[in-house]
Amino acid sequence: MKVGPLTVVVIAVVAGGLGVLASLFVGGPGPLLGTETGQHLYADTLSATAPAPPQGVTVARRGDVIAPFEVAGLDSPVLQLPAAYAGRPVLVNLWASWCGPCIEEMPELDRFARAQGDTGVQVLGIALDDADAVRAFLDRIPVAYPIALDAPGPADAGVRLGNPRGVLPYTVLLSPDGRLLKQRIGPFAHGEIDSWVKP
Repeated sequence: MKVGPLTVVVIAVVAGGLGVLASLFVGGPGPLLGTETGQHLYADTLSATAPAPPQGVTVARRGDVIAPFEVAGLDSPVLQLPAAYAGRPVLVNLWASWCGPCIEEMPELDRFARAQGDTGVQVLGIALDDADAVRAFLDRIPVAYPIALDAPGPADAGVRLGNPRGVLPYTVLLSPDGRLLKQRIGPFAHGEIDSWVKP
């Protein structure tokens, strides 16, 4: 089969564009990843290339009310999500004690949570980690918001909240009725959460 010069040019342009997108994502939080459009593209790409979830596990998509699931409270009873936080928006942050970017953003999450008081956005951290490691970490870097636990895997809280590839840190904003409004792959910079949660 003979390939014409126009076909070669089209293939080169498409390959170059894919290479640019890949470098923006792989190279860390570049300019594209720091935008809502970049976050949408990244989340959609990760979801499209992820393996199918186990039977009975629903991976939430933006705009969906999340399917109910449970996580263990670190020092509290089991939490039923989204029911445990119904009535007010909730920012849910998935993290682990071994995740460097997660650790760097925790003071920012704590600052935001403290500023919300009793009527603002609720904050919940879900550690995909071992309870002893999480407690040891929180002894060194305490936070004022509640922490829950889940075992990492194909049916963990992050997967159910729209992160089937398990990239950490991962944050979602849920509406008062449990609808997935926003997704954030990667850490927040100082002051960034405030503008991110605004409609």
